Amino acid sequence: MFSIILVVFLGVTQQVVGQHDTHFKPNRSVIVHLFEWKFNDVANECEKFLGPRGYGGVQLSPVNENIIISKENISRPWWERYQPMSYKILTRSGGEDEFLDMTKRCNKAGVRIYVDVVFNHMAVPNSEMNGTAGSIANGSQFYYPAVPFTKDNFHKSCVIDKYTDAHVIRNCMLGELPDIDHSQSDVQAKIVSFLNRLVELGAAGFRVDAAKHMWPLDLQKIYDKVKNLNTEFDFPQNARPFIYQEVIDLGGEPISKTEYNHMGAVTEFLAGVRIGTVFNGNAPLTALINWGPAMGLLPHRDALIFVDNHDNQRGHGAGGAMILTHKKPKTYRMATAFLLAHPFGIPRIMSSYSFNSTDQGPPCDENGEILSPLMKDDDGECDGDWVCEHRWNAFANLVEFRRVSGNATLTNWQDNGANQIAFCRSDKAFIAFNADSKLDYDVSPFACVEAGDYCDIISGKILDNRSGCTGKVVKISTNKTAKIVIPANDEYGVVAIHAESKIGKK
Repeated sequence: MFSIILVVFLGVTQQVVGQHDTHFKPNRSVIVHLFEWKFNDVANECEKFLGPRGYGGVQLSPVNENIIISKENISRPWWERYQPMSYKILTRSGGEDEFLDMTKRCNKAGVRIYVDVVFNHMAVPNSEMNGTAGSIANGSQFYYPAVPFTKDNFHKSCVIDKYTDAHVIRNCMLGELPDIDHSQSDVQAKIVSFLNRLVELGAAGFRVDAAKHMWPLDLQKIYDKVKNLNTEFDFPQNARPFIYQEVIDLGGEPISKTEYNHMGAVTEFLAGVRIGTVFNGNAPLTALINWGPAMGLLPHRDALIFVDNHDNQRGHGAGGAMILTHKKPKTYRMATAFLLAHPFGIPRIMSSYSFNSTDQGPPCDENGEILSPLMKDDDGECDGDWVCEHRWNAFANLVEFRRVSGNATLTNWQDNGANQIAFCRSDKAFIAFNADSKLDYDVSPFACVEAGDYCDIISGKILDNRSGCTGKVVKISTNKTAKIVIPANDEYGVVAIHAESKIGKK
């Protein structure tokens, strides 16, 4: 029996203030993490794809000088970006000039820039320490002259050997990474100076790496001292940087995400675990009717949600086997479709490169320089080793689904009590899922949109002259019901339409 429930999700239009404001341009949403991309390539992507397709922002890999792990190893591991040598803006992605050119071009294209900032620690002390900007350091003395930091600027040497003690987690070294003492005013000043420089250069905000390992009071002092956003980049007067903080909290831990969400959004790792559990078949799709705080997630304005991130798609961090990645295209596409179609939270999607080992760095040439992603055309998918999930037809079209839906509430939840669900975004859009491995979805759900023929934006896209669709066509009757068939072995497992995917409609 396919039941229908009238559902109106409240709480998703709370007033967003201060450092919770993404500063998305009107009718835009969704952050994409262009993992390990060069600044010039980010700028090109803003102009050619992200801006035209309605994306709201880009998260960059860390931009400040990092240690060079091995000059001989041209593929250099991705995680060297998370071992700072200084706060100079110079990595394999580019320097200050390229950064500024990127922020100008991306902001002009309607796309905001968020920088992944690493200031919990410095690079692991080695006998030979060289940075991407030419800096050196004395590992045995914990001396980083390009900042400068001396041994007195770090917590006493201890390693996190248990995750049951908040004091140990925040005052000891993550691995062998020297742990900065953020309670010191001069330390705070150096970090603020770095963040202010990024604001001056047009950044809209920051993803704060390893926030869980820093005391909230120290972070609050740092955030409070950062400048308002630069109005030269079309930010309003007195706008505060958008902040989202990396806090892994799956429940029952000594450090809670609720210690941080008053200062900004928090990376909601539990979202990836919950959605992965469902789409991996360990819980029925119907469980997702509770998507949001009822499933233990933070409130709407505080939750930076994602299916996977650069860490857990490699098996690091939280989630384990429940985390879905591009390596399982169908279930990953379905999970991301739910994340983007539902109005809850601030969604971020990954844009990855292929990898065979957890340490593998980005595609690069014989000199170790990062290669630019190759596109089939301005609107096509990537070729080669770059995966570019953000260019997948379904993902890009679901960004449009969100734009058309706007602030419309989720209504008319429909399910069969197991692994087939559907819902509307008021009268703006409709989506249906079939995660049953044996049972076809073959029903006539209430689709909410007006009568007519619609292009399914998951399997195809509407033609430029709106005369047809490159994928499935969904027919909506005068009573707003649809005849939809999603076979159990369907390539996509999802059908989605919205008001502007109506064939023939101008």
